[in-house]
Amino acid sequence: MRRRTLLAAPLVAAFGTMIAPRAFAATGPRVRGTDLSFTLQEESAGKVYRDGGVARPIEQILAARGSNYVRLRVWTAPPSGYSTLQTALTLGRRAQQAGLRILLDLHYSDFWADPGKQPIPAAWSGQNLSTLATTVRGYTRDAVTAFARQGSPVSMIQVGNEITSGMLFPLGQIYRSDGEHWPEFATLLKAGIAGARDAGAPSVMVHIDRGGDNGGSRYFYDHLQAQGVQFDVIGLSYYPFWHGSLSALRANLNDLSTRYNKDLVLAETSYPWTLGNGDSLGNFVNSASQLPDGSRFPGTTTGQAAYFEELRAVLAAVPNGRGAGFFDWEPGWLPGVGWSPGEGNPNDNLTMFDWSGNALPSLRAFRAGS
Repeated sequence: MRRRTLLAAPLVAAFGTMIAPRAFAATGPRVRGTDLSFTLQEESAGKVYRDGGVARPIEQILAARGSNYVRLRVWTAPPSGYSTLQTALTLGRRAQQAGLRILLDLHYSDFWADPGKQPIPAAWSGQNLSTLATTVRGYTRDAVTAFARQGSPVSMIQVGNEITSGMLFPLGQIYRSDGEHWPEFATLLKAGIAGARDAGAPSVMVHIDRGGDNGGSRYFYDHLQAQGVQFDVIGLSYYPFWHGSLSALRANLNDLSTRYNKDLVLAETSYPWTLGNGDSLGNFVNSASQLPDGSRFPGTTTGQAAYFEELRAVLAAVPNGRGAGFFDWEPGWLPGVGWSPGEGNPNDNLTMFDWSGNALPSLRAFRAGS
């Protein structure tokens, strides 16, 4: 997730899976996770999380509520204090101790990467495509290996973050002034996947941001299929205020599940529990008009909880049990930690804890049962 920018070119997909299908209704989604990458920064800022008035580390609260995965972001050279491989390893140890599996989210950038920008790390600049592919493969292999060495192995890995328009710009950028460059992008993506396989990662996700856009999703994954990219899980970001109604999400998931015969995971989602603002920076969502299903799911604590119940129902109805699950994006990102040093938090009303760190009713979404 990051501030959204429009793609320069229109986006109007993939084989196998490593998440074995089984009945959803009795167990709930098989993947019930959260991205907790800001946790160390929140704790350094003095934030405390409570459930039922009892203070505990956030990963322990979520595990007790039924969560079984954590998603951890890695940047190559971010500002001091932000997500690095070392901070991800620290959180990975804590996740493993809480009984949570790990989805590793490699951005392959010094700082934020999203559909509108995928900047190549400064340390990798000047490399040609072949050399960069070798770098990507080794970097990915080493990152996955580091988790295994400390006893918190990665269960799933994203090779890139929201790579709808490519990765590692400009060499891996798909949409350029002279047309579309899928082979170059695929070369780098395959290198990352090879590095993950080298280190024994059991499941590889390819993640884009088109949760409610079936045409855009097909366009991307069809091109990956044409390029011979082999991976396991389709990952989608789905934020209703950017990606459309739940009915649009349902239609997309149902089509993709049969078209590509792959498990589908919502790698990022969130919903407001208030339309208020916890700091001086404007929020992504501040008006009921931004919520396509707002009449059913208002921006309140009960509306947020109802949204997640409907999301579970949408996933449960995906054909062949392919709606594997979801990750809520940064449920504990409370006011006080910014996008970057000196900035505010535009996400503070999309959390699953209130501004005092108290658990909200939406945490029920992580239960294992139906």
